[in-house]
Amino acid sequence: MAKLTEYKRLFLEYLQIEKNASPLTVRHYGDDITAFFAFLESESIKSLEDVDYSVIRVYLTKLYEENMARKSMARKISSLRSFYRFLEREEFVKHNPFVNVKLPKKDQLIPEFFYEEELNLLFSVSDCSTALGQRNQAILELLYGTGIRVSECVQLEESHIDFSLSTLLVYGKGRKERYVPFGQFAGEALRNYLSHARPLLVKKARPVEKLFVNAKGGPLTARGVRLILDKMVKEAALTVDIHPHKLRHSFATHLLNAGADLRSVQELLGHEHLSSTQIYTHVTKDRLQQVYMNSHPRANK
Repeated sequence: MAKLTEYKRLFLEYLQIEKNASPLTVRHYGDDITAFFAFLESESIKSLEDVDYSVIRVYLTKLYEENMARKSMARKISSLRSFYRFLEREEFVKHNPFVNVKLPKKDQLIPEFFYEEELNLLFSVSDCSTALGQRNQAILELLYGTGIRVSECVQLEESHIDFSLSTLLVYGKGRKERYVPFGQFAGEALRNYLSHARPLLVKKARPVEKLFVNAKGGPLTARGVRLILDKMVKEAALTVDIHPHKLRHSFATHLLNAGADLRSVQELLGHEHLSSTQIYTHVTKDRLQQVYMNSHPRANK
């Protein structure tokens, strides 16, 4: 077991240093490998070389019996495939038994999004005469106006904003850089926050590099953003559930509904693969049907 633990340590170190993976990604990989090691121990399998397709089938059956979501199963298989690929490269094992294992098809979840009327209510609830109200408005305008992830939002610094070009420098997954444009509403909200609110919030605390700060002047966390949005939904008297990603979904959906092309939306969202962006196309089908019925000469008698 000590040798397995050492293999795991080396692999996670490789992810951090060579692949520049995020701490969350490294943690997920580590958890997946630990769970697989526990399975091997329960099956009295002591060597990674003894793992073959029949062993993997038993493992997958176990996961199915635990009613694990397909998405979680797919991630575990992907983690173990990458782990064995690393071991093979380092010549710790001779073959990768996961190389031909097909990932379970992910459940196709429909992304939730806000209707424009709901967003208009959200944009009207902040008391922009207060520092916290100006901060909250800037966060809301930025999340919806750029489609960035909350994890990307809380990592922003003032130096990442270019007001002359109306763009943000965003560090996405794996610290990949991309530039994202923002509109007039987000620009105005950011200027108000930086000019009036932020100096008031940080004056009693030690200086912080992060753009958004909490009521005590420290860096705002992703959990803090969720609490802010939950409060705004209640104040808007909306009966919808909210999560920060819902604003990202709304950003993508509204762009596609207005005629933006999929490739452009992919770039704006920072998706590595177009398939990740295609999940939003289904919500535009009603819009396409409407355009077809209203535009095609043979659509209606």
